[in-house]
Amino acid sequence: MRICSVASALPDNFYDQETIVSRLEQEWGDRHFNTERLRRLHQNVLVGGRHLALPLEEFDALGGFGDANDAWIRVGIDVGGRALEQALSLAGVAPESLDALFFVSVTGLAVPSLDARLVHRLGLNPSVKRTPIFGLGCVAGAAGVARAADYVRAFPEHTAALLSVELCSLTVQREDLSIPNLIATGLFGDGAAAVVLGGSAAAPALSSGPEVIATRSVLYPDSEDVMGWTIGENGFEIVLSARVPQMVADHLRADVDAFLAEEGLHRRDIGTWICHPGGPKVLQAMAEALEVDDSAFDLTWKGLREVGNLSSTSVLMVLEETLADPPPAGSFGVLLAMGPGFCSELVLLRF
Repeated sequence: MRICSVASALPDNFYDQETIVSRLEQEWGDRHFNTERLRRLHQNVLVGGRHLALPLEEFDALGGFGDANDAWIRVGIDVGGRALEQALSLAGVAPESLDALFFVSVTGLAVPSLDARLVHRLGLNPSVKRTPIFGLGCVAGAAGVARAADYVRAFPEHTAALLSVELCSLTVQREDLSIPNLIATGLFGDGAAAVVLGGSAAAPALSSGPEVIATRSVLYPDSEDVMGWTIGENGFEIVLSARVPQMVADHLRADVDAFLAEEGLHRRDIGTWICHPGGPKVLQAMAEALEVDDSAFDLTWKGLREVGNLSSTSVLMVLEETLADPPPAGSFGVLLAMGPGFCSELVLLRF
């Protein structure tokens, strides 16, 4: 089984970090709020700018969770459709030939789900097997690749696609001046990405992309309060604990070593690390845990600077950048992300 293509799509509305923080200072400055703290937090996340689902002035017109969710559906269909259409085209897969579609998001809700709404718009087969997945958060890009790989392992003549749509700006709580929400306003951006995978009988005709050799899921005990949402009448309220870097330090090295050992490999055998850009402290903790130089995460740092953390979409965009200049043939890579649960997902690739 093989990754045949990756494509991403971003909303047209791009703002540098200074423009965003200035807008938030205007909104929150009259609430006896320390706007200097807001500015420091935005600087510390090292994000240069982000694409947002809506123009900044249109956020003022959102009356509540219902309006924000309606925007998530509308914009999500647009950027998600563009990403999936491009990924299918790059893989040489006709839309009507796609066998399975996995959809991940944690920034909005829809029934029918966005994947269902895209079937007829994109000309997919009405019999395509759909699996919408909600709740995995930042880990869902890696987990989605793993679940799609499981599918084409079971059906080697089939092709499957993963679509991630994350519009984090539509979840921001404008009445919440807590530190986690302030960090979220500086860290998270919006976008979509799609991956096409082929089973062993289908992939050779489609691509020379990396093989998926193995996958691993790990869920940690007593960690449900580390990251996630509190969902209430105002929508999604972020849960973001300062314990995240420590969770990385406590668990990631042993998990990766055990995962690789089952395949007869060691961390020194991995030439490419494709990591989710959780934030500067998380990335530093990952580099220390894996005992790699910071340059091993160059593309991840680049993504964080240029578009921010796009939740599940981010690691797929790092994968897209990686495949634009592929690693040496025969070399190994690990795609990994961590997220709510608290949990990790690991995918072993051979280029």
